[in-house]
Amino acid sequence: MKTRYFIYLSYDGTSYYGWQVQPGKPTIQARLEEALSVMLREDIKTSGAGRTDTGVHARSFVAHFDSVKEELAGSSNIIFRLNTYLPPDISVNEIREVKKDAHARYDAISRTYRYYISLKKDPFKQKYTWQRYGNMNMDAMKKACVNLTEHDDFTSFSKLHTQVKDNICKIYESSWVKEGDILVFTIRANRFLRNMVRAIVGTMVDVGAGKISSKEIENIILAKDRSAAGPSAPAKGLILEHIEYDPGIFI
Repeated sequence: MKTRYFIYLSYDGTSYYGWQVQPGKPTIQARLEEALSVMLREDIKTSGAGRTDTGVHARSFVAHFDSVKEELAGSSNIIFRLNTYLPPDISVNEIREVKKDAHARYDAISRTYRYYISLKKDPFKQKYTWQRYGNMNMDAMKKACVNLTEHDDFTSFSKLHTQVKDNICKIYESSWVKEGDILVFTIRANRFLRNMVRAIVGTMVDVGAGKISSKEIENIILAKDRSAAGPSAPAKGLILEHIEYDPGIFI
């Protein structure tokens, strides 16, 4: 009988084509499954909480897997061995035992992303921020956030021709804050569409730059048309920060 585990990891997505396995391309899932299979000496397949796009980072991503090993949860030894095998840009942080039917994707209650914009050139932030210069109207960008929590169809911010059944999402919170020369956009929702956060950020930057008004965001959402929104922000500024689960699924 196999035991199901949630595995928590962080990664720098710069060198990868996102989370999900793709033939002939380096992905986080492929590297993780290889490491788990070698360390546990069994064929391990993982299911992720979602799919991050090419170049997007994660501070806390979650996947589940099944193993015949029964004492992996909380084992500092297996985590150390996995991190020794994995490349420097992927790290395993925790392994937790969960109920046999727990699912990293379908049992997620919410996901939180943050997007980082640097208002000045900084070589130490180049890989993890969109370096965009010029004044930004923070008040207008904050006002635009209100519209996101008042609607649920985000077709205008979704990548075209995806395989999802609908574009309905519930956004619980969205906000902008300024930390020195860094603008930070935080958004938490029950689910996200492909390219959704980057499309929202790109449109919000148009608001901050005075190209469109904050009131126009609602019209863009109601249009249900990707061409109505602004361009997508670069992937490198986006980080998956946290995935929330019901504590009852953990053993």
